[in-house]
Formats: sequence, structure tokens, C-alpha cells
Amino acid sequence: MLSRISVIPRLSRCCGLRGECVAELTRGYSSVSKEGSWLQSLFVRKVDPRKDAHSTLLSKKETSGLYKIQFHNVKPECLGAYNKLTEEVLPKLHQDPDYPCDLVGNWNTWYGEQDQAVHLWRFSGGYPALMDCMNKLKNNKEYLAFREERSHMLLSRRNQLLLEFSFWNEPTPRKGPNIYELRTYRLKPGTMIEWGNNWARAIKYRQENQEAVGGFFSQIGELYVVHHLWAYKDLQSREETRKSAWTKRGWDENVYYTGILRQYYCTYSFIILKCHFNILFYSSF
Repeated sequence: MLSRISVIPRLSRCCGLRGECVAELTRGYSSVSKEGSWLQSLFVRKVDPRKDAHSTLLSKKETSGLYKIQFHNVKPECLGAYNKLTEEVLPKLHQDPDYPCDLVGNWNTWYGEQDQAVHLWRFSGGYPALMDCMNKLKNNKEYLAFREERSHMLLSRRNQLLLEFSFWNEPTPRKGPNIYELRTYRLKPGTMIEWGNNWARAIKYRQENQEAVGGFFSQIGELYVVHHLWAYKDLQSREETRKSAWTKRGWDENVYYTGILRQYYCTYSFIILKCHFNILFYSSF
């Protein structure tokens, strides 16, 4: 300790941190630094660096699992006109073989944020397919006119590019009518892998009535966001299905461990406008 304290007066006489002062100071504290780092290693958990990105570790191939979700907040007095306009234009893109995209569903919010329209698209071919669509739409006069007319009906809009979790079902056609529930979770940064690991084990508890439609995580847009999409015959069926999950051993553990990973979560409910699954209703919890 004395050797370290003796450095301080000499340091104060220096106009700056000259070489000899820095060297003496470094020598004086080197042993303590080594001791400190040794003690620290006993209590600090070592984390192995990831070898790959979230998109590779958690998702299906990007060429088959790229989605875009759009949230449009519509002026209340324009919602009817907005729905009619989108029903006229968007299905044409879905049916056109020159556009490598599928319109998974259109919804209006039922419970949650009101006067909101939600659209979910799937791009067969990943990012190249997305860019192909975007470039073609720039020259699509009907679509450009649609966007211009739509802009007068909107208050705001946002979107995200999503990837599918590898362990979730891919959205497929199902008999209706149904209600669909979209749960949106915002996770703490760095917890996406843990979330995926927990749900890869837990998804089996939510397959009894084929209610699991799709699971997605954000890739571009707001990050660390997860969307889970569920389907039910009606609200009563939803209630019974969710209660049934709690009777299965292991479901409570999943709820606990994933609960500590999220910052907060919000839910949206939708009624479908037009869906290419032969479904009449599409909503979320």
C-alpha cells in the first residue's frame, strides 16, 4: 500500500501524465487489478458469444418465412370507404402471379386500438421477392392511385418485416368462421433466444384445438417484438381453450419464464374483412 500512495505526490507535480508517472502508477496498481479480475471471475457468469444471428437460429428459411405486417390507423369517418377500397385492390396483388406475395389476411380491430386496419403479407422468396414486389408496384398505376386515395383516409401507419419461428405452424387455410387473436410482446434486448427456447417446448401445450396459427419475430422495424397468432371458433371457445392449457403440466413454467423476459405486452383483436382462407372472422386477444 505504501508504494502505491507514494506515487500520488509525484503525480501532482507533473504538468501532465508523463511517461514515468503513468508507469509508476501502473506498476503500483497492477497487482490489485490482477487480484480484482481473479475475484471477479468467481462471481461473473461467462457468456459464450453467439455463433449466428437470431434470424438464422430461430427462423425457418428466409426464402419461405418472410412476412410484412401493416398497421393503419384510419379516420373513423373513413373506415367504411377504406375497407371497400382495400377489398377492391389488395386481392388483385394476391392473385397476380407476377407478384410473389400472398395476402394472408385483412382485419379491422375489434378489441384493442379502434378504427385500425391490419394487413399481413407473406413473400415467397424472401427479401428478393419483397424487393421485386416493391419495384413492380412503383410502376403499377392502379396501385399508385390506390395509395393516393388511401392517404386521405389515414391518420398514421407503421409496418414491420417479420420472420417465422421455426417451431410454429405456417398460416394455412382453415374452415370458418373463426376469430383470431394476435398477441404482441416487446422483449427485453438480448432475450429473444431464451424466448424461442421456451416456446419451442411450450407450443405443444397449445395444439389441442389447432389454435396455434403462426409465431413471428421482428427483423426490420421495431426490434425485439414477437407476434403470436391464434384461432378460435368464438370467444367462449377461446376461454375454454386457454383454461385447458393451465391444466397441462409445464404450461405454467413457460408462462413464468417467458414473463420475466418481456418488458410489457399488448394485445389486439381483429375482425376479418377479407381473407383468402375462406374465413369470415379474424381476431386477436
